[in-house]
Amino acid sequence: MRFYRLTLAASVLALAACGGKKDDAATTDTTAAMAPAATTTDTTAAAAAPAAGAPAAGAAAAAPITGKTVEVKMIGDAKGYRFEPANITIKAGDGIKFINVSGGPHNAAFDPAEVPADAKAQLSANMPNQMAELSSPLLTAPNEAYTISFANVKPGTYNFHCTPHLAMGMKGVITVQ
Repeated sequence: MRFYRLTLAASVLALAACGGKKDDAATTDTTAAMAPAATTTDTTAAAAAPAAGAPAAGAAAAAPITGKTVEVKMIGDAKGYRFEPANITIKAGDGIKFINVSGGPHNAAFDPAEVPADAKAQLSANMPNQMAELSSPLLTAPNEAYTISFANVKPGTYNFHCTPHLAMGMKGVITVQ
């Protein structure tokens, strides 16, 4: 009987951790960093440094978006956990706005070991309010968004993922031209 109670308690905790606050009326953008491109409806503020506990960006300073902003939906539903689109090609100077649609909490993260050393400092500087190295904060509410600038980021391929749903295959690839 004690085993069943422990199993039930663990299940409740696991479900609570996967659930997110439902607030369809609120649209929040936790970016607070990059100047929005003309193609977005972002109303973000001036550049901010990474949150306390996040690694220093070295000599790089946050660079504002100078091109277009691509929107990527973060989805968790009966079809699975995914980014739409998952494969994105942008130019240096563009930005990507990640929007939590369903199944949160979600985030956008890069494996620091996979990011080239000469690109890591700039990418980190362009990611405000990090919860860990090269990891955005968790987006818990529907329509909550996080924007990353790829201004001054070296051309190349950058694999990204959602940390809470990595084991469920929520990942993608950004190609910077």
